[in-house]
Amino acid sequence: MSAEFPEIDLRMLGPVRVWRDDTELTLGSARRTAVLCVLALHAGRSVSRAELVAAVWGEDPPPSATGNIYTYVSTLRQVLEPARSRWAAGRLLSSGGGTYQLHLPPDCVDVVRFERLRETARQQRAAGDTRAELATVQDALLLWHGAALAGVPGPFAQAQRLRLAALRLATAERHAALLAETGRHEESARVLRGLMAANPLREDLRARLTDAPHEAGRDADPVPATTDGTVATGSRPESPPTPGTATDVRPDHRELLVGRDPVLHRLRRAAAGVALGRGGSLLIRGPAGIGKSTLLEAALRRVTTPQRSRIGWAVGDSGSRRTPLGTLLECLDSAQVADPIRHELDTLATVAEPRDPAEPRDRAEPGDPAGVDLADRAVRLICRAAADTPLVLVVDDLQWADPTTQRAWATLTRHTAGLPLLLVAVVRSGEPLATRQSLGELIELPPLDSDAASALVRAVAPEPPEPEELARILDDAGGHPQYLRQLAGGEAGAPPTADLAATVGAHLAPFTEDTRQVLRAVAFLSAYELRAPGTQPPGCRITELAAVTDRGAEELTRALAPARAHGILAPSDRLRLRHRIVARTLYESTPAALRVAVCRLYGRRLAAAGAAPDRVVAQLLAAGVPVDDWLGGWLAEHVAQIAGTAPQIAIAVLQQVHAQQALDLDQQLLFTAWLARLLLRQERHAAAEAGWVAARTTEPELRGEMRWTAAHSHERRGEFEAAAEIAHVALRERRISPPWLEELRTLLARVRPHLPGNPTQPHLSRSAIIEGEHPVAR
Repeated sequence: MSAEFPEIDLRMLGPVRVWRDDTELTLGSARRTAVLCVLALHAGRSVSRAELVAAVWGEDPPPSATGNIYTYVSTLRQVLEPARSRWAAGRLLSSGGGTYQLHLPPDCVDVVRFERLRETARQQRAAGDTRAELATVQDALLLWHGAALAGVPGPFAQAQRLRLAALRLATAERHAALLAETGRHEESARVLRGLMAANPLREDLRARLTDAPHEAGRDADPVPATTDGTVATGSRPESPPTPGTATDVRPDHRELLVGRDPVLHRLRRAAAGVALGRGGSLLIRGPAGIGKSTLLEAALRRVTTPQRSRIGWAVGDSGSRRTPLGTLLECLDSAQVADPIRHELDTLATVAEPRDPAEPRDRAEPGDPAGVDLADRAVRLICRAAADTPLVLVVDDLQWADPTTQRAWATLTRHTAGLPLLLVAVVRSGEPLATRQSLGELIELPPLDSDAASALVRAVAPEPPEPEELARILDDAGGHPQYLRQLAGGEAGAPPTADLAATVGAHLAPFTEDTRQVLRAVAFLSAYELRAPGTQPPGCRITELAAVTDRGAEELTRALAPARAHGILAPSDRLRLRHRIVARTLYESTPAALRVAVCRLYGRRLAAAGAAPDRVVAQLLAAGVPVDDWLGGWLAEHVAQIAGTAPQIAIAVLQQVHAQQALDLDQQLLFTAWLARLLLRQERHAAAEAGWVAARTTEPELRGEMRWTAAHSHERRGEFEAAAEIAHVALRERRISPPWLEELRTLLARVRPHLPGNPTQPHLSRSAIIEGEHPVAR
């Protein structure tokens, strides 16, 4: 930067931090930081105030948003140029004509440096200079210090996080490939393992690691690396990793295992019993993210192996499925059984090697003779090993192990009663297994109960949550530990963060696009209820889903079967996503304009199918569908029914109609009158709405009802003078029907003792007071 300007270093590839001449600046509030990020990623270009409002708050900004932008920019000027006179024009951050511009050379912003390094690497790749490309890619990855724009709110920051995360992943994958191309296979394997940990559903990463040379990464010395394979270094002191980012350090197991004590003790008792000659087989099952693997880690990896016992550990994955017995042999290898048996296992491993990697000899069919033979031989060897030394074998994600391992595991289960052999397997709910035989005692991991979920949130939240915030988190997560941890680090009621959306996406990734689309439709049909914390969304009926998707019930049932098996759908006679945050993510990840269009379409289709009127209205309210002629005509036919069956929903839609003023006067009068009636029934203030109708209607009956409604609304609030004034005006006008005249006279008689002065002088007639012929009555 020229001498005219200070040296600025703005980092957004992690928690946002700014240095000015080697001094770190304090940015302040999250939204002020969001404004700076928008300006920095448009450095050298003017950004309008309206663009900043949309970037920070989205399509529904508060009334104070424009004023807040002015305040944020003013404060940022002082932060960036503290020596600048209050009245002097900004040099780093200027304004004019309702726009703002940040004057920074591109290289001051790490995002720009990262993107330029990626372009340089592409040029080097085209030139065939592999070593130069590797150095450039490493320099690009060293710029990262966590999730991009970590903790910065607003749709702009969220979109940038997603975009930059995808670029980071692609760069890290290229890093692994370049390391392998230059013969650095151990380092390449470490990078791939980090990528697998951060992206467990990326099967191609597993396959690439499996295809790497056998020694790669097996015995390599560990190096400090993030889960994208980059070494976390930098020229300036770094902030600790932000929860939920790619550089996370796993929280302490005591925090993660709140509410799991019975299962934890069951596993540890079983492990201790092996040394005493007691065997067994346990099968732990639960949906993705429920804490199965964490439970295994805490129960078995972090305890001392019982005396004379050995423990073997393996994880099923798509790579191991290519080799018959691959997962089981890996488990036995880690247990380090006696040398003679290990020699026979090595021989068995050689026999199990597929002749052609593209044509593995083991098949999923139970009747495959080669697979059965290998399984039987492995079972005999394992029984010998357990008889020699008590043995604990653990397989995580057994559903992804090769079919021969699964069948051998089922056979071993039948032998554990007479051997010091403990089998512990973990499977994901809904995933099919290659065998239908029993795999031992089934332990289901359910969602956490309210007490355990509350304890987990308090343990991992940066600050103790307020009761209302805690209730919202519990409602959204539905006892799911992974969702609880991520929600505890976010803002209550805010749209799902990019990290949380990525988690939900990963949990839905095993399903087909067809299933995901149907789940999205279920979320849209629950959208109105998602706005009401403290209650579970009632979901929808299959007939309603069929109506809005124009598909048959049987077809929809087939599409939803995998989600039901995986625990994504709650067990209920209605279709409901088990975890509110999944429904919210599916709904809120849809662009706002598209949400309105879908809710309008669904509402009209529900109405055409004869759905209950309050169900139709709830669907239209979910996205605030604008009032049009169709809605006005339909609502006029059903407003009385909705008012009787669902008054709160009726009030919500009628308030929307009244606010938009989009219909003709007759319809506006009809709907506003109903709104006033319902507000009064709900013991809410209805004077404004009733007065609006009374001032415009020409019908004596409706005018009288609305005058009385307004007066009675004031009376109930103890505003007796206001109630009397409305009654007096109405009685003087005499443009209301006789029944309502009498009602207003009765109301005046009730409020008269509460009026100031002396309204009950005995020499005055009651009619004189009521008719307003004496000053006291006025």
